[in-house]
Amino acid sequence: MSQFIEGLDRQQTMLLPEHLDDYVGENSPVRAIDAFANLLDLDVLGFNARPAATGRPGYHPGLMLRIYLYGYLNQVQSSRRLERECGRNLELIWLTGRLKPDFKTIADFRKDNGPAIRKVCQQFVALCRNMGLLDGDVVAIDGSRFKALNSKAKNYTRGKLGQKLGEIDKAIERYLGELDRADEVFEQTGTVLPEARMERTLRKLEHLQKEALRYRSIEQRMDETGETQVSLSDPDARSMATTARMPRIVGYNVQTAVEADNHLIVAHEVTMLGFDRDALSMMAVAARDEMTTDQLTAIADKGYYKGEEIVASEDAGISVVVPKPMTSNAAARGQFDKADFAYDRDKDVYVCPAGENLTYRFTGQQDGKAIRSYWSGACAECPIKTKCTTGKERRVRRWEHEDVLERVQERLDADPTQLAVRCMTVEHPFGTIKSWMGATHFKMRRLKNVAAEMALHVLAYNMTRVMNLMGIPAMIAAMKA
Repeated sequence: MSQFIEGLDRQQTMLLPEHLDDYVGENSPVRAIDAFANLLDLDVLGFNARPAATGRPGYHPGLMLRIYLYGYLNQVQSSRRLERECGRNLELIWLTGRLKPDFKTIADFRKDNGPAIRKVCQQFVALCRNMGLLDGDVVAIDGSRFKALNSKAKNYTRGKLGQKLGEIDKAIERYLGELDRADEVFEQTGTVLPEARMERTLRKLEHLQKEALRYRSIEQRMDETGETQVSLSDPDARSMATTARMPRIVGYNVQTAVEADNHLIVAHEVTMLGFDRDALSMMAVAARDEMTTDQLTAIADKGYYKGEEIVASEDAGISVVVPKPMTSNAAARGQFDKADFAYDRDKDVYVCPAGENLTYRFTGQQDGKAIRSYWSGACAECPIKTKCTTGKERRVRRWEHEDVLERVQERLDADPTQLAVRCMTVEHPFGTIKSWMGATHFKMRRLKNVAAEMALHVLAYNMTRVMNLMGIPAMIAAMKA
């Protein structure tokens, strides 16, 4: 007798369950997908939920949405793979009622309903708010670069084009030199170089001339459109700096705001900017609109430090916590930094390390901002002047909204552990979503389509979080309440 567990004979007749519903357990995530889709008003969200009066009937948008929700929850984002799963996956068979749309129909639904899909993602965030999952008062904001469906080889900047054209010009000059030498040898000695070598040289020269023409056409396109980059596969993708280990990728910068209690993504935005400093107020206000609290605190890293963005967030009633990056080289030169000068609000003076008062002199404009200048007349006789400045006197400049920046710094100094909260809150969702996406990340091209694809990933992440927090039966009961 075998000592292993044995399966059934494939030819054995079986009595299967009488109902399709018996194949799906009560704790199956597919039931939560169905319950959520039943709550949606598809017409209001922007889906075309009214059948045409004539012609062949189409699939209901609610059915197509269910297929995509199931696919993204289970890391199946390809339309071809979803078509196969509809014919062999019992949960999808249950969800679709044994319907099997072809891959083109599935792909077109995602492409044609991007704005409506993004609204579905927002609808689930609103549902989480109604279920009491967004009652916290802290959100963490961060951005991450996601690869687009565009390789580095098909992304061009002016610098890259100049480098490529320079290399081609040198190669053309080298091959032309070889042809000139061949002509010179023939004139002097009558010897003809091997025909195969000459043909190879001419083919290489022809190829280089075609490449030069292609690069110059891209350069001309930049001149006509004013673009700083051209991506051939995905025109909206941009080359962006990331980390020292992976210097640049061609893709999109995805901004997210994640609440700190339940780690749900309350707001997200796909951008073409390779930096974060202009996104603080946008994401903070978007998060405030979704949360229930009136006193929201938004935590971000130093990449978001920009005076105008901080002031805009504070004016919107949001307390921000952003560390200030060290941009001055004074400390490296062995000199005092601006932080070594203490500001006295009552007297409107700066006190230098030597104890002298730097008084207000005038207000000037710099980059559209009102800047107040302070200095002292005692610098010439100061014994530590060499550690302060090499000029006639040390001048300290103060922005008209500097008090807001100082209040933000005081908030961080009072509780430095808030930066650790940011790291533990907002970085994990990025890692999870990228893991689901796989190595290629986005599968669609153009910003509007990528935004819809990202909305499906965020929705799948949030649904998974709620299932883990509440359990699927409780989640379904809360949605129906």
